[in-house]
Amino acid sequence: MTSPGELERTLRAELRGEVDFGAAARALVTMDASNYRRVPVGVVAPRDAEDVAAALRVCADAGVPVVPRGGGTSIAGQATGVGVVLDLTRHMNALVSVDPAARTAVVQPGLVLDRLREAVRPYGLTFGPDPSTHSRCTLGGMIGNNACGAHSVAWGTTADNVAELAVTTYGGARHRLADGWAGAPPGLRELVAGNLAALRTGMAGGFSRRISGYGGLDALLPERGVRLARAFCGSEGTLGVVTEAVVRLVELPPAPALAVLGYPDESAAADAAAGLLPHGPLTVEGMAQDLVPDTAGLPRGGAWLFVETRDEGAARGLVRAADALDAVVVADPAAQRALWRIREDAAGTATRMPDGSMAWPGWEDCAVPPARLGAYLRAFRALLARHGLRGTPYGHFGEGCVHVRIDFDLASAAGVARYRSFSGELADLVVAHGGSLSGEHGDGQARAELLPRMYPPEVIDLFAAYKDVWDPAGGMNPGILVRPARLDDNLRFAVLPRTPFGNEVARCVGVAKCRSQETGGPAVMCPSYRATGEERHSTRGRARLLHEMLAGEIVRDGWRSPEVAEALDLCLGCKGCRSDCPVGVDMAAYKSEFLDRHWRGRPRPVSHYLLGGLPTWLRLIARLRAAGPVNAAGKVLRVPGLARERRLPEVAGVPFTRERRAATGEGRAATGEGRAATGEGRAATGEGRAAGAAAAPPRVTLWPDTFTNHLAPAAARAAVRVLASAGLSVTVPDGPVCCALTYVSTGRLTRARKVLRRTLDTLGEAAGPVLVLEPSCAAALRTDLPALLPDDPRAHRLAAAVRTFAETLEEYAPHWAPPRLDRPVAGQTHCHQHAVLGDGADRRLRERAGLTGELSGGCCGLAGNFGFEPGHHAVSVACAEEQLLPSLRSAAPGTAVLADGYSCRTQIAQLSGHRARHLAELLAEALPPDEQPM
Repeated sequence: MTSPGELERTLRAELRGEVDFGAAARALVTMDASNYRRVPVGVVAPRDAEDVAAALRVCADAGVPVVPRGGGTSIAGQATGVGVVLDLTRHMNALVSVDPAARTAVVQPGLVLDRLREAVRPYGLTFGPDPSTHSRCTLGGMIGNNACGAHSVAWGTTADNVAELAVTTYGGARHRLADGWAGAPPGLRELVAGNLAALRTGMAGGFSRRISGYGGLDALLPERGVRLARAFCGSEGTLGVVTEAVVRLVELPPAPALAVLGYPDESAAADAAAGLLPHGPLTVEGMAQDLVPDTAGLPRGGAWLFVETRDEGAARGLVRAADALDAVVVADPAAQRALWRIREDAAGTATRMPDGSMAWPGWEDCAVPPARLGAYLRAFRALLARHGLRGTPYGHFGEGCVHVRIDFDLASAAGVARYRSFSGELADLVVAHGGSLSGEHGDGQARAELLPRMYPPEVIDLFAAYKDVWDPAGGMNPGILVRPARLDDNLRFAVLPRTPFGNEVARCVGVAKCRSQETGGPAVMCPSYRATGEERHSTRGRARLLHEMLAGEIVRDGWRSPEVAEALDLCLGCKGCRSDCPVGVDMAAYKSEFLDRHWRGRPRPVSHYLLGGLPTWLRLIARLRAAGPVNAAGKVLRVPGLARERRLPEVAGVPFTRERRAATGEGRAATGEGRAATGEGRAATGEGRAAGAAAAPPRVTLWPDTFTNHLAPAAARAAVRVLASAGLSVTVPDGPVCCALTYVSTGRLTRARKVLRRTLDTLGEAAGPVLVLEPSCAAALRTDLPALLPDDPRAHRLAAAVRTFAETLEEYAPHWAPPRLDRPVAGQTHCHQHAVLGDGADRRLRERAGLTGELSGGCCGLAGNFGFEPGHHAVSVACAEEQLLPSLRSAAPGTAVLADGYSCRTQIAQLSGHRARHLAELLAEALPPDEQPM
């Protein structure tokens, strides 16, 4: 047997693409989006078909298996392997050509589906199959799994839309497959001729979603045209590697409409789905209320069918014919996208149970004939109940294909045994209803062992013979489909410690939304992956490395792992994954935990002391009244441990808290911090112009966060003016307070807890809303504070009291009319605002003030300390260039630049020259002079 080192050297000599047998590269591909884990010996990223042939030849000579991998989003375990993994996304991802007249395109296997759809949309065309992972799934992966998606009702599966395939087999032989026997491997024609009866009878009774096994093998029957390319689809990487494909395109309806039909429950919706098919819908998707957190915009009901038609007239006609409880027709494209997003996120949403526990794939996509769907779902629910399991079905009701994630216990022996017994009973139930164990994503390891329950012995034998004709040495993805591994072997949970951190890391189920190539919109996740395109810089990639660090098999240095540290180094801590990841992975929190343990007991990088200790340094500068000298030195001196490309921001000459005390009288008493002496400070500040009135104005505590207090006091001054105009009384905490954000982001968690306890002591039992102007600090108080001090009730009270600027005005001054600015805005929604706080109140306040336009999604790229740390500047700029900077360049003259986050304003100033302002500043500037108190 060839050693890994020798194999790596040979591959490097023979290939032009990358060959990586290192721990990090292997750790990144141990898992896909399934419950399974297999450790490869190395990863190869071929540059072209010649590289693929060379890799397959070298591996065959060495007797090492090969697993082709696209986006790695397979949910049944077929994209993991013990040999060499071929990563076809890095280089072989081109759209080779488009022929609009013939309605075909030539694609490489690593091309992401949405890139193809965007390229052909100007011709009025699209690729029919559209899995919910369309923003990151690849054409090669779709061919391997015979992916379908919502529109298969109208346009079929991937196999229905493939005209030709270029395939390379184990050993390096190349084949060109279309219709007819040309290109077939030796012996295939004879195999089919000798098994016509099995093909005609053993695979009879199929329906559109019969994907299991080599479900397309009967396409080789003479009466079906000997469709070699079609038969190859759905082979899950077990026969060969697709290096190029000619795919068919379909006409894109110019004005599709969406009819949403409400039904009393899931069973009623399932019973109704088949009856809608004669009306020619493009989609018939079903989901129940327990997967829809917000039913706004949906018709009455406990379950819904999403039915897309070619135009609004067809949608209204379908509604009239449907026996639905209630219905709406949506013609506006933006409104349709919002509704479809609910359905597309279900793969992740279904992973979280109502009580916060997790559910897992394994029986994700079995299918039955549509007319049997209602009866099947009722029996399925009963089977779940008998086993004490929970799951929420949803999916392609028009084709009888049901997605579901189930709360299996896959870590204990008893739980795994129940998983096995349930799987066998469910397979029998699916077959009893005339169904297929897989209706879309393939069998992989999750269901291949159960194929004999679906197909007769002669068909199972034929599958093995078919595999052997294509792959006589058995080197292509062994253990999948033919001679399969047991469904309860190689479970990924077995290697994880049963600890809170281990449970958190296991949350990542690999649906890879963090690898999305969608542009525009509010989504933030994952800015560093968007900048680098490297899996290790995606949320999923980092979660996989943490998983392997805890497992200790590949990544063996534990919390001191350089591989994990390197991957987390480019995590901006934006928390975008907390909201954008369907299962709520919070990589920023994981990074803080890792850094805390990684550097425990040894010196840290200088930036951790300088930037992580920023509150201390700024308080010291203020105490020494040294802002002038510090600012002057910052212009000419390079600070060790910080990025030399960055200009240091200027420190305010007078912090906001000191300025406020000076402006309002004698120390704390006059500022409202000694409320008994001043009537809560209203008389001195004008914030209560009638201090003796019967009803005291609502009191708001303005949180003097580090950034606002020492670097941007103008935002705090503006907020005080606006709050006074709204009739609110403002107080400031009696002493220094801090949300500990900079300590959390640099992983100094012991210090963070100390700072937070001191802050809680300072605040005492203060009641009322706490207005935090800086979104990152507000998010830290809402989430990090109770997480770090879970047993301190004061932490939870403060977290619940935190409000943003807009939330404060909306909740405590609901009748106040903001000044009208009537101008467009551009700028940045802070990542933490998007991920933790939400921006609904901000949008409503901007609308009431006449501020039009959308703020940029994505991430500004500065992200607190990140952009000031050495080695981060290029990624920081690339993140800004993804959405923010282009939006500023395209802004019309007179557009106001808005950014509530100090980092966002700094990035905008340094990279674009624009002066961005906090929303409080824009509103304060528009107040009448008599409403601008000192």
